Amino acid sequence: MSKTSLISLLSSIRSTPHLPPNSWYIVISVSLSMLNKPDEVQHVFKYALEKDGGNTQKQLDIARRIREALVKSAAIGGLPKSINALYALKRVTPPNLMDEPLEYSPTGRSVELYDVPPSKIMQRGQAFFDQIYGKVSKRVMGQMDQSGTEDLGITARLMYGYILSNTSVLTALESSFVLLAGLIPQDVRIRTSLYNHTM
Repeated sequence: MSKTSLISLLSSIRSTPHLPPNSWYIVISVSLSMLNKPDEVQHVFKYALEKDGGNTQKQLDIARRIREALVKSAAIGGLPKSINALYALKRVTPPNLMDEPLEYSPTGRSVELYDVPPSKIMQRGQAFFDQIYGKVSKRVMGQMDQSGTEDLGITARLMYGYILSNTSVLTALESSFVLLAGLIPQDVRIRTSLYNHTM
């Protein structure tokens, strides 16, 4: 994608009225990651900092929100694409906009993993899954449980519980947009149609 066409696309998405506020850059970053264009995420990040990143705290919020969206997108697009996009993003992220390894994490996932009862995390994940899929949530989860291996349902419960339902950095609505932004470029129409029930 040429830089001119990317800037035009970013400007267009940035002014889309139906997206949650300040979510345009997470939507486009996830879509580019799912299209296996990790280096393009760098341009989105720089553009977001230029257009919306007034002070250091806003810039840190942008960096964290893009990182969190890419982490969440691993649930529907695969970990390798998220890894590639996160490493591409890291190459252009100034040190003051990084979170140190094994230090404070704005998501609190390490605390959840070690200090919060798993049943509480699984309940939160099920509630988020129910919000996303609405009236058909029990049927969808049942289909995964009956897919020939119960491990598909278990995998979904773990992803929704520990990854997708965490709203410390992205809201539930923003997280649902992350899922859509990752599904649409992959042409996953069967499951995308279920997201009509979103929030």
